[in-house]
Amino acid sequence: MNQQRKLQVGKITFTNILPVYHFFDEASLGKYVEFIPQVPAELNKKMKEGSIDLGPISAFAYGENAHHYSLLPNLSISSTGKVMTVLLFSKKPLHLLKESSIALTNQSATSINLFKIIMEKFIGGKPSYTVMESSLQRMMKQHDACILIGDDATLSNWNNPGYLVYDLGDLWYHYTGYPMTFAVWAVRDEVVQQYSDQLYAVYQGFIQSKQRGRAQIGEVIQYAMNHFGGSEIHWQTYFSILSYDFNEEHRAGLQHYYDLATEMGLLKQAVQLKFCFTEAPTMRING
Repeated sequence: MNQQRKLQVGKITFTNILPVYHFFDEASLGKYVEFIPQVPAELNKKMKEGSIDLGPISAFAYGENAHHYSLLPNLSISSTGKVMTVLLFSKKPLHLLKESSIALTNQSATSINLFKIIMEKFIGGKPSYTVMESSLQRMMKQHDACILIGDDATLSNWNNPGYLVYDLGDLWYHYTGYPMTFAVWAVRDEVVQQYSDQLYAVYQGFIQSKQRGRAQIGEVIQYAMNHFGGSEIHWQTYFSILSYDFNEEHRAGLQHYYDLATEMGLLKQAVQLKFCFTEAPTMRING
């Protein structure tokens, strides 16, 4: 018989996660789940330590721990082309950064390794890298370019003093033809084994919340405007280019990312995608 306890679920403190979390039915599912707000890097760390059971971890973090984690199907943060929140700010054109000094955000392993793949595999560069706290002004004071993600990237782009800006999702699509998956919903394997009933209920809750988030995106946009600022057209564009699905094309693109990362030595061993469930749930939870 399944054990019972509240699952500790990570919640990225970025606006890109809103359509999946905004309509999550905590009234019905509160007995199953406790949300833990975190930035991506801290969520990755706590998942690995075991203090968080599941959450939208960075795609690279899943690659590092695929032998301990399983994936929830039909959930990701992906884009085909521009993603708008994974940006390279540069003092000079991309092809002139081959031997430059690049500051990397300390908030996302996926994005910084994506940039390394693009720069070293596709452009043929070998710049020097420094991981720093996210601050456009401090990063660019010491370096030729920097990578910012999430709301830091959005705000910096809104207030850009004149740097060239490259979207890493767009660059990945240009060089590979694949969408890029930045985050996946991963679960520690022991949770799958010991708490499958609760996990399935929480999974259904996320799928239903995602469906409502897509159908009622206007409410999500209003929330983002009230809590973060920006115009309605900005958020309409932003949420329209993000995909929260995890279809065959998304999986193929992510597998290509893992294969290149392994080839370059960024990952220690080959990665295969492993799922908790074979299909999205069809039954619904009643309040």
